[in-house]
Order: sequence, then C-alpha cells, then structure tokens
Amino acid sequence: MVERVLPAHPDRAVVLSELHARPFQPVSTPRQVFHFALMTDADAAAEHRAALVRLLEMRGLPPMPAGARHHQFSLAGTDIRWEAHTEFTTWGFVIADTDLSAEPFAKLPPPEVRELLEGLPGELVVAIRTALRKPGKRGPETVFEPGSLCVSKVDSGCATVATDLKPDTAGFIRFLVEDNGLSPQGAGAVIQRLHEVETYRCLALLGLPLAHKVAGRVRDIEQALAQITGHMQSVSGLEANRDLLDQLALHATGVEALAAETTYRFSAVSAYANIVEARLQALGEEAVPETPTIGVFLDRRMAPATRTCESIAARIGDLSEKLSRATMLLRARVDVELESQNRDLLEAMNRRARQQLRLQQTVEGLSVAAVSYYVVGLVGYLVKGGEKAGLPINPALATALAVPVVIFVVWLIVRSIRVSHGDHDG
Repeated sequence: MVERVLPAHPDRAVVLSELHARPFQPVSTPRQVFHFALMTDADAAAEHRAALVRLLEMRGLPPMPAGARHHQFSLAGTDIRWEAHTEFTTWGFVIADTDLSAEPFAKLPPPEVRELLEGLPGELVVAIRTALRKPGKRGPETVFEPGSLCVSKVDSGCATVATDLKPDTAGFIRFLVEDNGLSPQGAGAVIQRLHEVETYRCLALLGLPLAHKVAGRVRDIEQALAQITGHMQSVSGLEANRDLLDQLALHATGVEALAAETTYRFSAVSAYANIVEARLQALGEEAVPETPTIGVFLDRRMAPATRTCESIAARIGDLSEKLSRATMLLRARVDVELESQNRDLLEAMNRRARQQLRLQQTVEGLSVAAVSYYVVGLVGYLVKGGEKAGLPINPALATALAVPVVIFVVWLIVRSIRVSHGDHDG
C-alpha cells in the first residue's frame, strides 16, 4: 500500500537487502571448510560471475538472482559459497569429513574444487582451510607451531579456535575450531568471522609493500622541499625566484602522482583494519592460559604495519600542503618582482615621453621659424611685385612689418594643429 501511494527511492531495495547480505552459512561438525580470495578488477569479477552462472546452468541448479553479489548452493555433497566484493572475489567450500580427530589438515581440496577455480582470473590473496571437529586426541599445540600459536575460546566458550597464522606446505592458513557445543548456525558464524579476519588482515597489509616502495620518494621530496625553502630566505631576483618556483612545481607534480598512486590503497588499509577489529570483537575471544588470543597476536603484528601506512599517507598529505604554501609565497615574491619591474619600465617610458615632448616642442619652435621665413620671403616677393606695378609700397618696410604678423599667424596655426592632434589622441 505504501509503495502504491508513495514513490520508492530507486535504492530503497538495495538498502533494505543490505542488512541481510552475506548471511552465515550453517556448518555441521565435522567439516573441512576451504576459503579463497582473489583480487579481481571489473572484468575479472564479471568472468567469475559468468563461470558461476555456467556452472549452475550445466548442473541444472536454480539460477542466481539478477544483480546478486553473493550466492550459495550445494553440489555433489559440497556446499559452495560465492561472494563479490569491491576489489576481490571469494569462494568458499564446505566439505563433510569424518576423519578429523587425528590429523585435521591431512586432505587437500577435492578435484571438483580445483576444477572450478582452475582458469579463473585474479591473483590469489587468501587461502584458508578450517577444520571443524569435536575436541580430538591431538591438541592444537601438536598441530601448529608453538612459537606462533594463538588459542581463544569464542562464542561464550562454545568453541575453541587455534591457529598460527602461517601458511602450511600447501600455502593455506589453517584454523582449527573445536566444537564444545556449537549449533550449525553458530559454527557457521564463527568460521565466517575467522575467514573475514584473515581475509581483511591480508587485504589491509597489502598497503605495507606500497608504503615501503614510496617511502624513499617521499623522503627525497621532503629533503628537496627543505632545501628550496632554505634557498627562499637567501635568494632574490626574478630569475632566481622563477627557478625555485619551477622546482616547486616539479615536486608538487611528484606529490600529486604519489597521492594518486597511494590514496586508494592507504584508505583501504584503514577500512580493512577497522573491519578486522570489528570481526574480532564479534568473536568475543576469551584468553586461554599461556597462549595469546588471535586479537592480541594480530594487534602486536598488524598495528605497526597499519601505522606505517597511515604515517606515509599523512606525510604525503603534509607535503602537498607545504608545497602549496611554499608555492603561494614564492608566487607572491615573483608578483612583487614583476610589479617592481613594471613600475621601473613605466618610469622609463615616462622619461622617454618627456624627452620626446621637449624635442617636439623644440622642433615646433624651429618649424615656426622656418615656415615664417619662407612666408616672409613670399610676402617680400609680393610687395616688390606691387611696387613695380606702380603701387605706393616700400618693399623693405612692408616686409619688416609682415615679419611679426607672419610669425604670430604661423605660431597660431602650429598650435592649433598640435591641440587638435592632442584632442584626437585623447
């Protein structure tokens, strides 16, 4: 009724279904559980999904819901679970095994498991095998390496979990879960949380090699920045400041490249580490005398690695800010230098303009004299011609009287021309 009256948000179904995503898979005792996580980009993840769809069709099993990001089904007595995550894909296999009391990790994955995974794209990051059994004759101390052994009671003492978090000869991290009264649903929850702890631990630690890789480049840029800021205090002049500005721009480009290379992975380190902590808390570990819990062991080993990644990420961010501030200061100095040069240039132009004005005034005075001379000469010819024509004119007197008048008239004409040119320019 609500959906008919009110339009639903396009993501409402996704939000509601997220609470029920990836439910715990019931696991009965005794069982062998194998878990694999492969790094997959969009194309590889699509191939994993397509392989699962083909398997379901080929075996006549119910199809996977459209757009599903997890699916579980049974095939030939094996419970199979597939999950798609942001950057990795996981496959889980639960296999019945009644012979776990003596040697819980004697068997490898069956052929059908190897056939399913064979040929799928992606890089293997996590491989786990977990033995779920009743307390056996051989205790955890005889199965795992004593120096790295972790033992915890979980689920209010209903299970005892042991591991050394070291790969065995087949490359698997092993977990031994001894059932002290677990229900199938409780066993599935414990196993899934253990697998998530190991999966997200490995994914979080993927940032450590990257941190070691870029640490040298970060240190080089820090040292270069210290040298440039030192030179900024002693160097002056536009060219020197421009050279320092070019160096800052080069290092700023390097820092941006480092940020682009590391931001996603270092952010993932923090996110995955938080998930590991949440899953450990959900396990509710209780310590067993003389052995550390998984949480204590991981905190002692994992915390320094995550802090290293956080430190490198913080240094890159700090470098970006310092370079930005140094660049702004240096650009301000360059702008001041340019303004000073422009001011000097304008003053020089003003001086040249004044000189040109004086020269122009001098030329104008000379031009008035020259033009007046030629005009007076013409007047002289004119009065001489009038005298010969019989007019009562004294040529010398008339020419002399015409001189000041001609000079004044020529000066007025030249001044008028200069004023009109000035108005036109304005």
